[in-house]
Amino acid sequence: LVLGIAAGWIAGVARSRISGKPYRVPELTGVWLVLAAVLPQLFVFQFPFSAGWFSDSLAAAVLVISQLVLLLFIWLNRDKVGILILGVGLLMNLLVIILNKGLMPISPETVLALSPEIPISSLQFGSRLGGGKNILLPVGDTRLAWLSDSILMPEWFPRPWALSLGDLFIVLGVFWLLAVETQENPASKKN
Repeated sequence: LVLGIAAGWIAGVARSRISGKPYRVPELTGVWLVLAAVLPQLFVFQFPFSAGWFSDSLAAAVLVISQLVLLLFIWLNRDKVGILILGVGLLMNLLVIILNKGLMPISPETVLALSPEIPISSLQFGSRLGGGKNILLPVGDTRLAWLSDSILMPEWFPRPWALSLGDLFIVLGVFWLLAVETQENPASKKN
C-alpha cells in the first residue's frame, strides 16, 4: 500500500508538471472511516505489545469489521474509478477472509518460501500465524485459495512478502486515484 501511495503520488505530480496543471489529491468523503478501520488493525496485528492480547476469534472479528468499515468508505466515494478498483480488491480480500475463519489464509509452502529457516513441524495449522492477520491453512483446506496471500514479491524486493490478488487491486486502485484522478485547483477552473 505504501508503495502504491508513493508511486501514485510521484506519477500524479509528474503528470501535473507535464500538463502544466496543479496537482491536487482528489477530495474524498468520510476519510475518518479509514482511520477508524485501520487503528484497531494496528493494535491487533501490528503493534507487538498489544498483538498478543487478542484471541484468534477476536482478531478475526476486528479484521472483518474493519473491512466492512472500509467498504462503507468505498461506497461513499464510489464516483472515483480508483476507489472502485480498490473496492474490488477489498471485496476479494473480505470474501476469502470470511470463508476462512475470519483471517487471511496463507499456505505452509508460502510461509516456507518467505522464511525457509522455519521448521515445518513448528507450524500449527488453523491458527493465527505469529499474531498477524494470517491463518495457516494447507491449500487443499483453503476456500478460494487463489485469493489468499500466495503471491510472492520478487527476490530483489527488500523484504520477503506475500500478497493476495485483492492486495494487488488495492494497490492499483490507490495508484490510479493518486496518479490519474487528480483535480485541478478550483480557483483555476474559473478562468
